[in-house]
Amino acid sequence: MSAPRNIVILTGAGISAESGIATFRGPGGLWEGHRVEDVCTPEALAHDPALVHRFYDLRRAALGGVAPNAAHLALARLDREWAGELLIVTQNVDDLHERAGARRMLHMHGELTSALCAACGERLRWTGALPPGSVCPACGEGALRPDIVFFGEMPYEMERIDDALSRADLFVSIGTSGAVYPAAGFVQIARHHGAATLELNLEPSAGSGWFDATRLGSAGTLVPAWVDEVLAAQ
Repeated sequence: MSAPRNIVILTGAGISAESGIATFRGPGGLWEGHRVEDVCTPEALAHDPALVHRFYDLRRAALGGVAPNAAHLALARLDREWAGELLIVTQNVDDLHERAGARRMLHMHGELTSALCAACGERLRWTGALPPGSVCPACGEGALRPDIVFFGEMPYEMERIDDALSRADLFVSIGTSGAVYPAAGFVQIARHHGAATLELNLEPSAGSGWFDATRLGSAGTLVPAWVDEVLAAQ
C-alpha cells in the first residue's frame, strides 16, 4: 500500500514496564497479594474504599521515581514530526507519554494524576494522596475517587477512538496483552476499515493472528526503529 497518512497507535503496559512501572498481569504485577478485582472494580471501591484509594495513592507517588523511556520519547517525536493525522491511545494510567512530550493522545482507562467526583463528574488534576471522602471543589461533596476506569466501567472517549480507527491507514499496537476488551478489538476494527496493522511486542499477544506483521523485542528498541522508518518514508 502507499505510505500511511492517518495512524492510530495503541500502547499498553509493556511500554511502561521498561520504565520500571509494574503491570497488573505480568509476573510480580499483583500488589501486596491483592487481585485486580480487589482494587480495580466499582464493587471494591464500595466495599473497601481505604484499600482502593491507598493502592492508587501508592501508584501515583511511584510516578516520581520513573521516567519516560526510549519508546515514549520516540512516539513523542512522531507526534511532533508526523504531518498526517495521529492518535496515540494508551491503556496506561501513568503520565509518561505526556512527560515525553506527546500531545495527540488520550487515556482510555483514566489517569493517576486526575481525580473524579462520583457525585458531579468533575475531573481535576491531582498529584498527592487522595483519601476517601476528599471534597470536590466543584460541588462540595466528599465524593472524589481515582479517575481510573475500573473493570465493568466504560472506557473514555470510545467515539473518538472509533472515528480514528475508521479513518486509519495504519494501526500499531505496542506492548499490549491483547486480552482486555474493548482495546483488544481495535485491530479488528482497523482491519475492517482497510488499515494495515502492526504489532510491536515483547512476545506475541493474544491477538497476534489479527496483525499483518508482528515484530518481537523490547519497546525501547523496536519503537524508535519503527518511528525512524515511518518518518523517513513520509
